[in-house]
Amino acid sequence: MTSNSKVLALKYRPQTFDQLVGQKVISQSIYNSIKNNKIPNAYMFLGIRGSGKTSTARIVAKALNCENGVENLCKKDFCQSCKSIIEGNNIDILEIDAASKTSVDDVRELIEFSRYKPSTAKYKIFICDEVHMFSKSAFAALLKTLEEPPPYLKFIFASTDVKKIPVTIISRCQRYDLSRVNSNELFNYLDKIKGYEKGNISDDAIKLIVKLSEGSVRDSLSLLDRAMLVANEGKELDLKTAQKIFGYFEKSIIIELIQFILEGNEVKTLEVYRKIYKSGVEPKVFLNEYLETLYYIKNIDFINLDGTNFDLNDQEFERIKSLSNKLENKNLLLLWQFTLNNLEKIDIIKNQHQFIEMFLIRSLYLKNILNSKNKPETSSSKKDLELNHPKIKNITQQQKETIDQLKNVEQEEKITPKTEVKNKFEGIEIKSLEELINFSEEKKELKIKYELENNLRLVSFKNGKIEISFNSNLDKSFVKELSTKLLEWTKKRWIIAFSKENGLPTLKEKKNNLKKNILKRGSESKFSKDIKTLFPDAELLNIEEESKS
Repeated sequence: MTSNSKVLALKYRPQTFDQLVGQKVISQSIYNSIKNNKIPNAYMFLGIRGSGKTSTARIVAKALNCENGVENLCKKDFCQSCKSIIEGNNIDILEIDAASKTSVDDVRELIEFSRYKPSTAKYKIFICDEVHMFSKSAFAALLKTLEEPPPYLKFIFASTDVKKIPVTIISRCQRYDLSRVNSNELFNYLDKIKGYEKGNISDDAIKLIVKLSEGSVRDSLSLLDRAMLVANEGKELDLKTAQKIFGYFEKSIIIELIQFILEGNEVKTLEVYRKIYKSGVEPKVFLNEYLETLYYIKNIDFINLDGTNFDLNDQEFERIKSLSNKLENKNLLLLWQFTLNNLEKIDIIKNQHQFIEMFLIRSLYLKNILNSKNKPETSSSKKDLELNHPKIKNITQQQKETIDQLKNVEQEEKITPKTEVKNKFEGIEIKSLEELINFSEEKKELKIKYELENNLRLVSFKNGKIEISFNSNLDKSFVKELSTKLLEWTKKRWIIAFSKENGLPTLKEKKNNLKKNILKRGSESKFSKDIKTLFPDAELLNIEEESKS
């Protein structure tokens, strides 16, 4: 494969510390440690995809083994050591993917291999990508070697999920967290690559690429690669063409759509959304962009267009600023929560396009429970953003859940007086496990009913407190879900505690034991023995009570 045929992400992979994009401080720190011969046993590079973890790992491997030393690290005319590392055929530099080699046996092979000194290089180096994919036993097998490796052995780990890596492993490594690349710095980098490749792409299109890449250098180069294919056809790739290529739409369309929602204009709202959908935007992508726009409306006073933020242009900034001044924070939080609830449910719907349309129609009716900063009830203002006072009687269950969650954010907001709520929503009494099971079935909470019958070992059931013994089969979210439902049903908080006692058998076990006892008594009856005398292979499987007419 020639250099020109490579994708940009490979063609412009950094080869020295000063070529790393957006990681100047980390690069300088590693360079100084190698220069001063204060090299740790292991490096740990953490960060999002495309932040330079694997590239940094390979540069470190080259710096430790370069024939010219770290101060004269090869940039173009590579020495034999650097060349073999770049081409991936250096027998002393082993690069593995932990996603495909996760077992303890794979780690034992590494440890066995590490006993031998390097053949040609100064250091034998293991580069392990996505190290968080190792199993617990694999990490445990690695601990001792990692703490006291031979002087010629170095480890370099890379991961996108630090939470899955044991603390005992992290504590034995020199940790570096690679940050997202600054928008302005990434723009300058892509502009430079565009010049090298003689690409005919506008600055606005490059800014869009920067935004879509979310601080990932590799993602930005992949997007630039796609853009270059169109730009090389002879005409400049402008912003509108780039938006079509990447399936992106301007914030101004979302702002317009939110405006129509707040005005209660169903026809215009659906018209704008269908236009977005026909342009090729996926429903889930639309919902995320919608959420992001709500975020900007809420926080526009804290956002500056200082040249490093390419999310909004000047026109969008002013429109969002104007819309933000007309709405109270609690209303925006309500819209945010309502949208978030739907985002969690969109994956279970077959036709997501229809789901979004119904979500927008329901959003139109939220205007009945929102308040506007502007004083309503004038004939002219009804055409503007008219948002009426809450009408609790007419809201849907979805809206009620959203309001309840909003009340957690602003406790001082009272929808109705306490006395009214108490009288209207009188809690029921649940005095036993059987009553709880029956009520769960009545409320169609079948998951809770299943857990109560099949996996709950009851120790005690008192009004307001349930003690259960630990059962590994019990769903992890059961206690939280049951507590929430009990509060909703009884209007008081319940304590659900785990006890050291064994507890009673589950209802399923009780039924099985009862069935076994009945079968045992039945098999010992005279009738059963007479049948077995005639038919030795006969077996009693079930006993049914005779129906009473």
